Amino acid sequence: MAQVTRVLCPVDFSDASRHALDHAVMIAGWFRSPLTVMHVRHPMFIAEPPILFADMADDAADSLDDVSARLETWLGPVRAAGITCDVLAVDGNNPATRIVEAVAHVHADLVVMGTHGRHGFERLLLGSVAERVVRSCPCPVVTVPPPAVTTSVLPFKRVVCAVDFSESSSTAVRFARRLAQESNSTLTLLHVLEWPPESEALAMFDMTAYRDAVRTDAETRLAALANEPEFGGNRPAVRLVMGKPYAQILAVAAEETADIIVLGVHGRNPLDLMMFGSTTNQVIRRATCPVLTLRQ
Repeated sequence: MAQVTRVLCPVDFSDASRHALDHAVMIAGWFRSPLTVMHVRHPMFIAEPPILFADMADDAADSLDDVSARLETWLGPVRAAGITCDVLAVDGNNPATRIVEAVAHVHADLVVMGTHGRHGFERLLLGSVAERVVRSCPCPVVTVPPPAVTTSVLPFKRVVCAVDFSESSSTAVRFARRLAQESNSTLTLLHVLEWPPESEALAMFDMTAYRDAVRTDAETRLAALANEPEFGGNRPAVRLVMGKPYAQILAVAAEETADIIVLGVHGRNPLDLMMFGSTTNQVIRRATCPVLTLRQ
C-alpha cells in the first residue's frame, strides 16, 4: 500500500506532538489527502502512565468541546496552508486503543504521532503509546521523535528503507519508493546480516563458505529490488552491512543523515516484546529521525 487518502495525527498539545503535526501536514500535502487531528482526553487518573499522553492529567477538567476548540486553534495555520482537516476529541483510559479505533472511524491509512521518550525498567514493562499503536495498527505509522533530539529536516531528502526480504519488508519498499517519489528524495535499501555466535558444535562446519553464500544471496536480492521497473530511472542505492539489525539500521541512518527510516513490522507475542523488544521497537526508541512502520 503506497496511497494515502487520509492522515490521522494524535496530539497531546506538547512540543513533541506539534513537531509530529508538522510532519503530518507535510505528508498530507504531498499526497493531497485530508488530515484528522485527534486528542484522547483522560477522564480520570491513570495508574499506568502512557508516554505520548503522560503530561495531560490536567485536561480531565476540560470538556470535549473545550478540547475540540483547542484542536481547532492548532489547525488554523494548517487550513491556511490549504490542507483539508478536521478534529476528533474522545475520552479514553487507553490512548493506543482509542487511536487504533479512530483509524477505522475516520478511514485513515496513515498515522503520524510523536514520542516523548522514556528509558529504564518502566519503559521495559509498560512500553509506550506509540509502540502499542505500531504493534496493533492496521495501517502504516510514522513515529516522530521530539524536537530536542531530532536530526531530520523537512521536507525529507534522504530515505533509508531496511529490508529482510520478507513480505512485510516488500510492503515497506513499495511505500518507501512512493514516499521518495513524492518528496523527490534519495532512497537507500539496507539489509543487515547478523551471524550466529561461533560454537564448538559448528567447528567442523565451513562457516566461511556459508557466510560467503549468504552474503552473495543477499547482494543478489538487493540488486533485484533496486532494479524493479517501478523505480524507473531513479534507482535506489543499496547497502549490505553486518551486525545487530537495530544498531546497524540506526548507524546507517546516522551516516547517511536520513530524514526518515522505513521498516516492515513482524508480529511478535507480547511476552517476547516485553522481555526482549524487537528491531522495530529498538529503532523507534532510539532513532533521531521519524520512523515509518508498515505491516504486510
